[in-house]
Amino acid sequence: MTDPFAAVAPVPLAAHEGAPLIQRAGGLVKLTLNRPAEHNRLDPADVDALSALFAELAADPGMRALVITGAGEKTFSSGYTLQALVDELDARFERMLDALEALPFVTIAQLNGSVYGGATDMSLCCDLRLGTPGLKMFMPAAKIGLHYYPGGLRRYVSRLGLPAATKLMLTASTIESDEMLRIGFLTEMHERDALAARVHALLEQIGRNEPRVVAQMKRHMHELAHAGIPAGLMERIEADYRASVESEELRGRLEAMLAAKKAAGST
Repeated sequence: MTDPFAAVAPVPLAAHEGAPLIQRAGGLVKLTLNRPAEHNRLDPADVDALSALFAELAADPGMRALVITGAGEKTFSSGYTLQALVDELDARFERMLDALEALPFVTIAQLNGSVYGGATDMSLCCDLRLGTPGLKMFMPAAKIGLHYYPGGLRRYVSRLGLPAATKLMLTASTIESDEMLRIGFLTEMHERDALAARVHALLEQIGRNEPRVVAQMKRHMHELAHAGIPAGLMERIEADYRASVESEELRGRLEAMLAAKKAAGST
């Protein structure tokens, strides 16, 4: 399968250093998270740029599919930077992910490497998640004392089921590719040298489908998945999340983790 992006040079999504790279080929867009030396972490400026992009793409009737991947071969993304959690405890990351989840066309996470923290939720926002043997995933919310935000908990439970979500969220366990595939975090697993070709084949298949029907069915399937949520539950989760965000315990754990990272970097 021909790479639809082969003739399209990637360009930064925004002017700041480390901004995600974007390639457009007709109704297809490829987004590459672009801090490989820092595990493709996302900072607030990245999140703002992605939010603006998703709003633009949602309004584009010519869009057919979005592929999100990461630069390098080690990590897809480590999620939202810890410093931003300390300095800017706001809802922008959650809002960006909700917008990604709601895009009215097919979204694919092409996992070039392991996935951690908020990037696990970013992957779950995508309709399809393709990876390779040897990947790892880890959700550290309980470890750092953060009650996860409502949309993230909903996605974990609705996409992975309660048993898998419980293990990942409440134990902060690390799991690897085979288990990621078994629980449905990975939709498909392919050898590294075959992964891109499989994504390109999916894009070709998606391009043959009727976009209006795809958008309608995606919206309705999401509505069906959310239909069992009791009234007021998301608001209660939001209240507990906010209390966690404002807690001294969370701030202390985050500051200790940052100090440990700085100490490790200076040795």
